[in-house]
Amino acid sequence: MKLRIASLLMLMISAIAGLGASAAEWKRDIYVNPDGSGDYKTITEALEGIRAYMDYTVTVHIANGVYKEKIIIPSWLQNVKFIGESADSTIITFDHHANIDKMGTFRTFTVRVDACDATFENLTIENNAPKLGQAVALHTEGDKLIFKNCRFLGNQDTIFTGGRYSRLYFEDCYIEGTTDFIFGPATAYFKNCDILNKSESYITAASTPKDVKYGYIFDGCKLRALPQVKKAYLGRPWRPYAYTVFINCDMDSHICPAGWDNWRNPENEKTARYGEYGSKGPGAANEGRVNWARKLSRSEVADCLDLDKVFAISDGWNPTK
Repeated sequence: MKLRIASLLMLMISAIAGLGASAAEWKRDIYVNPDGSGDYKTITEALEGIRAYMDYTVTVHIANGVYKEKIIIPSWLQNVKFIGESADSTIITFDHHANIDKMGTFRTFTVRVDACDATFENLTIENNAPKLGQAVALHTEGDKLIFKNCRFLGNQDTIFTGGRYSRLYFEDCYIEGTTDFIFGPATAYFKNCDILNKSESYITAASTPKDVKYGYIFDGCKLRALPQVKKAYLGRPWRPYAYTVFINCDMDSHICPAGWDNWRNPENEKTARYGEYGSKGPGAANEGRVNWARKLSRSEVADCLDLDKVFAISDGWNPTK
């Protein structure tokens, strides 16, 4: 009898010790380095070390290196920061495109973010597929996502901003592409971003829902192009009611005088919500813009620059506070 009691006590002590060890495995700072000196060698492995639905912040520190990974950041993760060592040298890359085994656009991502309340800083997300079809670098579905000092490299469809009521904030980022390389339904604010056209095509293809007040807002961005690119458009509506505005942006000469395209559908001209204010540079035509795009009023601009208003879709989130 005494032996049985002693055995039970030993089992209880072991179980308690095991629980304690398990709890100790969850870290608030995780280090990723391909040379093996961190907690993990890959970002995909590091995701397994993050506790689901935690109410504290976990920071994933990613060392310089090339991470050839196709990554899904799942919806059960929240309050996570992914911080690269440097934007130019912390590179996440993959090479899927839409014509591989009939993959289609939305499976080509290099990084897909289903998580909410996540931040990404100082890293590159790249789709380096050849120009054989759509090839998404960043695919977002989560809400309240922040990207700072990041680079997004690709060709057609570089960034897909998914999520009907999702909110995204990009600051000091570099974005390049060929056709419709910023597209989707989310509300996304681009602050002081560097945007490069790699072909004579379209920068944006918003599909903002009719019941969402704001779509894409570009604030103080620089629009550039490769030397051979002579003509590009600010955007075309992927769906009716597309919302895109450029405020105080510097536009090089590749932006054509018309500015906007109707995607070969005159009906889009009746619903698209396109506008500019304070455009400067050789691409900021004072004349020649399509008559269905608007010159924003000062009061409209003030509303667009008020992030409390822009992101007031479901709560009072403001990424700068």
